[in-house]
Amino acid sequence: MDSSESEIAHDFPPYFKVYKDGRVERYRVFPSVEAGLDPTTGVQSKDVMISPETGVKARIFLPKINSPGQKLPLLVHYHGGAFCLGSAFGVMFNNFLTSLVSQANIIAISVDYRLAPEHPLPIAYDDSWAGLQWVAAHFNGLGPEPWLNDHADLGRVFLAGESAGANIAHYVAVQAGATKLASIKIHGLLIVHPFFGAKEPDEMYKYMCPGSSGSDDDPKLNPAADPNLKNMAGDRVLVCVAEKDGLRNRGVAYYETLAKSEWDGHVEFYETSGEDHCFHMFRPDSEKVGPLIEKMIHFINNA
Repeated sequence: MDSSESEIAHDFPPYFKVYKDGRVERYRVFPSVEAGLDPTTGVQSKDVMISPETGVKARIFLPKINSPGQKLPLLVHYHGGAFCLGSAFGVMFNNFLTSLVSQANIIAISVDYRLAPEHPLPIAYDDSWAGLQWVAAHFNGLGPEPWLNDHADLGRVFLAGESAGANIAHYVAVQAGATKLASIKIHGLLIVHPFFGAKEPDEMYKYMCPGSSGSDDDPKLNPAADPNLKNMAGDRVLVCVAEKDGLRNRGVAYYETLAKSEWDGHVEFYETSGEDHCFHMFRPDSEKVGPLIEKMIHFINNA
C-alpha cells in the first residue's frame, strides 16, 4: 500500500482528517431523510435544484395550506456543521424545520451548500448567497418553483442558521444589503449559537478557507471588521446563545457589535440557561427547546 493512503496530513477532530493522498475522512456522518409528507404535522417537503452548474439543491418545507391564495412568511435556512458536516437533508435539521414550519405557519427552504474541505470556503458562502438569489427570482410569481410562487410572501423573508449556518446567514444578509437586493424584503435574522472568529487563529478555518487568517481581521469571522455591516439587510435580529456553549461569548460579542454599529435595525438577545451548543438539534426532548422555539415563532410572527 502506498504510504500516502494511510498517512494523515491534517487532522481536525471531531470534524475531519485529510490523508496525504488528498482523501477526506469525516469523524461523524449525520443520517439523512427523504423528502415527503410528515404525517404528524401535515408538513410537506420536497427537494429542488438551485443551480445545475454547481449541483446545489435545497429542501422546501410547506405547512398545511388552508386556502389556495394563502401567502406565508418565508424562512431561508442555512444548516450548521462547522462548514464541513451536515446537510439540508439531515434528520435533525428536518425535524427542527418541520416543527418550526408547523408551529409558526411559515414556509422554509434550507440550502444544501457544498461542504469544505473538498469545496474550500468561500464556496459555502457563495452557494448560500446564490440560494437567496434563486429565491428572489420568484418575486413576480414566475420563478421555477410553484410552492414559492403560490405560497411564499417575499415581502416577509427571514434568514436563519445555527452555528456555522448562523455565520452564513449573517454573511448573506450583508450581501443582500450591500448589493441592494430589491426583489425581496428581509425582515429579520435568526442567529442561533453562532460561530464567529476570535483573536487566536482558528487553524481548521484557515485550512478550509485558503487566504483567510482564521482570526478576527477576517470580516467573515468578525462582523466588526466588515465595512459593509452598516448596510446589512433586515430590520431585526434575534441572537440566541446557550449558557454552557463554548461559542457563547462570540454570540454575545456579535450582539454587542450590532447594538453599537451603524446598522439601523433592532437586535434582541436570548440566552438559554444550563444548555450547550445547538442543544435543540442534538437533544430535541430537552425542556428548554420549547421556550427557544416559542421565542423564534414570536420573533417571526411579530415582524
